[in-house]
Formats: sequence, C-alpha cells, structure tokens
Amino acid sequence: MLTPSRFCFLNLEQELREPSDWNHPEWEKLWLYNLHYFDDLMRVDWRDWHEPHVALIQRWIGENSPGIGNGWEPYPLSLRIVNWIKWMIAGAIPPPSIFDSLAMQIRYLRRRLEMHLLGNHLFSNAKALVFAGVFFVGEEADAWLRKGIALLRKEIKEQILVDGAHFELSPMYHSIILEDVLDLINLGRTYPSIIPDDFLDDLRIAERRMRQWLTHLTHPDGDIAFFNDATFGIAASPAALDVYAMRLGGEIISASPEGLTLLPQSGYVRLQRENVTLLFDTARVGPDHLPGHAHADTLSFELSWGDQRVLCNSGTSCYGTGIQRHWERSTAAHNTVVIAATDSSEIWAGFRVARRAYPMDLASGERNGILFVSAAHDGYRRLPGQPIHWREVRVGNGVVTWTDRISSEQGHSIVGYLPLHPDIILEASQPSRWLLSLPNGERLELRRENGLPLHLEEGWYASEFGKLQRRSVLIWRTEDRLNVEERFSIRQE
Repeated sequence: MLTPSRFCFLNLEQELREPSDWNHPEWEKLWLYNLHYFDDLMRVDWRDWHEPHVALIQRWIGENSPGIGNGWEPYPLSLRIVNWIKWMIAGAIPPPSIFDSLAMQIRYLRRRLEMHLLGNHLFSNAKALVFAGVFFVGEEADAWLRKGIALLRKEIKEQILVDGAHFELSPMYHSIILEDVLDLINLGRTYPSIIPDDFLDDLRIAERRMRQWLTHLTHPDGDIAFFNDATFGIAASPAALDVYAMRLGGEIISASPEGLTLLPQSGYVRLQRENVTLLFDTARVGPDHLPGHAHADTLSFELSWGDQRVLCNSGTSCYGTGIQRHWERSTAAHNTVVIAATDSSEIWAGFRVARRAYPMDLASGERNGILFVSAAHDGYRRLPGQPIHWREVRVGNGVVTWTDRISSEQGHSIVGYLPLHPDIILEASQPSRWLLSLPNGERLELRRENGLPLHLEEGWYASEFGKLQRRSVLIWRTEDRLNVEERFSIRQE
C-alpha cells in the first residue's frame, strides 16, 4: 500500500479508483488476488497505517458484494480471513462492520473448500478455519476449528514428505506452507487452551523437517533454488523463516553439510565441496494429481561458486496462460537438454501437465574425493525411437563436470542449454571454451570437452514476478545422431 488507494504488487503499480477496480477486467488475476489478500495489514509499521487500513477494510466490505468477484474465491478469501484476524489479535482497533463481514466470509469459505484443487490451496482454507475457530466463540466457531484441524492433520501427512519437502516440489510454495505452519504454531502458543497439544506436536515435527529441507534447497547467497514455480519476493526468505521459528521456540537447524545430501522422497540432491554448491533435480514434476506448479525441468541443476550463482534456471515472472508463462515452464528455460524441440513434460494451459517425465536409475556416491550423482528420465520416450536422457554431475575441489548422454533408436535434433546468471560476464576464448567473470573478480573456464562450439544466445531471468533481466545462455547442438554423449567442465581459470 503506497497511498490509501495506490498499491504495488508483483512490481506493478495500480490505482484503485472505482468499485469495479477490485475486479478490473484488464488487470492480471494474480495482481487482483494480491489486492484482496490484505497482506499490507502485516507490514512492520502497521500502526502508522491504521487509519488507511481501517478505511480500506470498510471500502472492501462496501464494494465487494457477497459471493461476487475475485475476493470471494476461496484462496484470496482464506488469506484475507487470516490477515484480518492477525491484525485484530495484534491490537488493531477494527471497524464494527468487520465482525459481521468476517463471519459471512468464513461461512462462505466453509461451504467452498477447494477439495477439487487440494494442495496449498486446501491447506490455506484449513488454516483460515482454524484462525476463525479460535477468534470467534460459540458452537459454529467450534465446528470451524474442528474442521480446520481435521483437514490439517490429514494434509500435513500427505503434503509434507518424509524428507521435509512440500509435495508440490517448489521451494517457493514450500516456504509459503512453512510460514503457514509457523503461523499455526504461533496461534497455538497465543491460545494454548484452544489448540490441542497433540496437534501442536504435529506442527512442530513438520516445522523442523521443513526447515531442514529448505536449508538443502537454499543457495549460499541465502535464497531458494529455482525449481518448478519459484522466484524471489513472494515467500519469506529462508533466513526470515528461521528467525520466526526461533522466536516461537524452534530448534536451531544445522546448515546443509559438506558433501552429498540426498533427499529421496522429493528427489533433489545437493553436492557441496568447499566453495562449490550444486543442486540437482532428479525429482518428479510433483504429485500425479497436482502438477499445477510444475516446470519441465527434470535433470536440470543450479550451480553456485562461493556466494555467486553461475548456472541457474529461469524462474517465474508471471502466471496465466500466455506465451511468457509457457516459455518459463518449458524445458528450454532450464539448465538441461531438449530433444526434437519438445518439452520433457508436456506443459499446457498455464497450470497443466499431460505426459510427464519420470526419473529413474538414480545413483550417487563419492569416488576419490569427487562427489557424483547420475539419473535418467523417460520424458522423451513418446518420441520416435524412444530417446532417453541420462545425466551425471560431479563435484570436486574447484571443479564441476557433467555428462549428458542421449540414447535413441532414431536420430533427433538435440539442444543443450547452459543459462548463466545475469551477473556473469562472458568472454569467448575458443569456440568450445568460454571464460566467465564473476562480480568478485574470480574467473572460471567453461569447456565443451569434445572441442565443438558453444553458441551464445540472449535469454531471460525472472528473479521476481513482473521482473525480467537479460542474461547470456550458452547452447550446444547436434543433429540426427542416434547416440550422443557430451561432456562439460567448469573450473577456476
């Protein structure tokens, strides 16, 4: 909230002039969702914004007829219910009209839980019911609380995997759900006589596992990896979530250790040796019934040298069904291999996946001080010749190597993408050898070991919603070969 009527979400400013602007037909739906969330009530200096916030709440109540528009869809409805309740619990003085409106919104939500979508949406619905059941009193409120807790008990078991990952396999949504879990712990500590102790125990167990998993999917720069729908500025940072957890009595979570860390249920692998960190995606695209936030990024990896990201996937700048959204989910937007100009998993319609890649043949270990992981996927078996992509990555002291092997009974065009972080400056030394300059002055050598060229193209990096940065992408190509093996290395110059 910039002024009482002007807002900036997703790096885009808009003015809320007319009642119809709550559902402006030309504004992005996700932007409108943010307008209805009321996250601004949680700003650090919320007390200085009390009057504008009260006025905005009154305006929302007066200009959003029950059951009509974006604000009454279950997901923004759930987030707004929680934010209004948090704001009042924190000590805000609400307008009298808020109580009738809030009760109406909760009743509306209770009849429209997102059982058809499940996942993070249903988790948010259930969280809102728990907050509502604690905030209000009476038989109806008790029923909300029971329903919310019953749903969350079930969803925690399903959505939080044994290795701690949220089952949609997006580090960004994992962080959002982790904050939900911490909010529920916070609520239980505030109202210990209302929230059952055994439910709080379940939340604590989930919180510890989720925080530990997040350390493994965090780069040395302190932020999340870009696998599936992921970008900065949406979820709280890993450091902020740790601070929140510690404030609630949470345990100290150890940093990701040196060496090889396998996360078998989610399918991610971390290889760390001295100043080199590599995060490797051997995961499925997500739950079979819920691939909405999946990208066709199987066998991609992200690489940091010290605190600097060097190779990284393209991130997420938008939702919806447009060309940009489709490209950001495509295999070509990730640090991996495209066969026959086809995505490894068939993404479509913004949040859909048809035939998808399944990882297989995972192997890992350490040989002579060098960490290694290899895996294959079957996403291209639908093509003539049933090609299989196999990739092995190795991390030693000051050197990273990887091998891509494609085996097929019929030749196809094959393109490998090596997308660099925007901070990396490239300099051609030889067609197969490029020098990478890091902001701290270090220089790395990236080499295609067979001596064939690496071509330079311009690409995009989506570090936040609504924000695109130009960056360099190195590309290798082959045509009509049945079996391909390509080796690459990065080492200090």
